[in-house]
Amino acid sequence: MNRWSWSDFQLYVITGENYHPGRSMLEVMEQAIIGGADIVQLRAKDTPKEELLAQAFALRELTDRYHVPLIINDHLDVAIAVQADGVHLGQEDLPLAEARRILGPAAIIGISTHSIEQAIEAEAGGADYIGVGPVFPTGTKPGRQAVTTEYVRSAAERVKIPWVAIGGITLSNVDEVIAAGAARICAVSAIVGSDNVADACRAFREKINQQQISQKEKLSIRINGREEQTTAQSVSELIELLGFAGKRMVVELNGTIIAREAWRETEIEQGASLELVHFVGGG
Repeated sequence: MNRWSWSDFQLYVITGENYHPGRSMLEVMEQAIIGGADIVQLRAKDTPKEELLAQAFALRELTDRYHVPLIINDHLDVAIAVQADGVHLGQEDLPLAEARRILGPAAIIGISTHSIEQAIEAEAGGADYIGVGPVFPTGTKPGRQAVTTEYVRSAAERVKIPWVAIGGITLSNVDEVIAAGAARICAVSAIVGSDNVADACRAFREKINQQQISQKEKLSIRINGREEQTTAQSVSELIELLGFAGKRMVVELNGTIIAREAWRETEIEQGASLELVHFVGGG
């Protein structure tokens, strides 16, 4: 798969069918991707292997179509069978070194951590990213004590590999998590259990971007003949900031049409000229 740089992700969404009865997993996850989820994990702890494999194949087809990395929770055999981009492992799962031996150097391997000591150990052991949590009490980890934003602050200060804050994070408390230093957020029930999954993702992305916006250099660009200032670093980010995520668009950058699948990896430079066409309705 010709992926964008996966480590640039901001919103990590995990499946949770129990949170959306009456709606299919694929329907919900496609809406999450349309809304801005840029990495997806299949997590189904109690699902029979045959059913899990079928879900994984279907989700692999969906994520391939949108050029979004797919991570499989726990099951290396399923990850290998569907050619997923990687796996996510807990502290009691297969050791990281053994998973790396089986999957090879190109696989993305994430590790759940609940303390700064576990984070440092995972980083030293070759993890590609870690989960930091649960930040708040959560139904996806019953009985697990919340690590609070204190661990988020420690991770921001000491962890050098990509890390994502996870656990009980909602739109009402995510600002606190971001303020503690999180640049990447993972949510389950707050997204897949939402009545409007795509809008929930957009709201999370907006909060992440608002926190980071002051840290980015503003670019002077021309959009449809108008001089504009933006902090967007890529075509995909610009489309999102303009409120056109998920819309039917044609993008021309400096005289060249940019294919949708290349938006994430196409950088916007100072003085760039863009023509944006938004198609409304059918026909």
